Amino acid sequence: MKIYTKSGDAGETGLFGGGRVAKDDARVDAYGEVDELNATLGMARGFSLPADLDALLQRVQDQLFTVGSVLATPTGTKASSYIPELKASWAEDMEHAIDRFEEELPKMTHFILPGGTQAAAALHLGRTVCRRCERRSVSLVRAGEVPASVVVYLNRLSDLLFVMARLANHRAGVPDVKWIPETSGAK
Repeated sequence: MKIYTKSGDAGETGLFGGGRVAKDDARVDAYGEVDELNATLGMARGFSLPADLDALLQRVQDQLFTVGSVLATPTGTKASSYIPELKASWAEDMEHAIDRFEEELPKMTHFILPGGTQAAAALHLGRTVCRRCERRSVSLVRAGEVPASVVVYLNRLSDLLFVMARLANHRAGVPDVKWIPETSGAK
């Protein structure tokens, strides 16, 4: 099978389950953002993460394929019956992981700038891409085109990625980068 089909050369793409839409359609934009998030997390995994964080990110990457599939498949189509549902337990599992990880971390006393180790910086990048995914998905949820569980999942994931970035720094013995506002009298 060839990787190129030329069917998108006119600026349209096919949705799973049929129908063609413009490549700048809100649905295509949303699942494209999720694909970028997945790639970003793959990059983060390449930066020597602790084994438990790496395993968790691998599971998240698998789940993100489901999120992307939900976004790429119009509800009510025959194909939608083949797409796995997002499980509420995924968000709950992330909450448990966040709670566990925060027990290991020092209390936050400042806003934190993205940075520290390469792994932490990549996780912070993933967090910001995740927030973009969430923003792109909200309009689809409001229009009734995708389930609200997509936004719940992405919201929880961005929180998890923030805590994982802090934990990656902490375990490496690298302090978080604190935001210290400039106080030079600028107004």
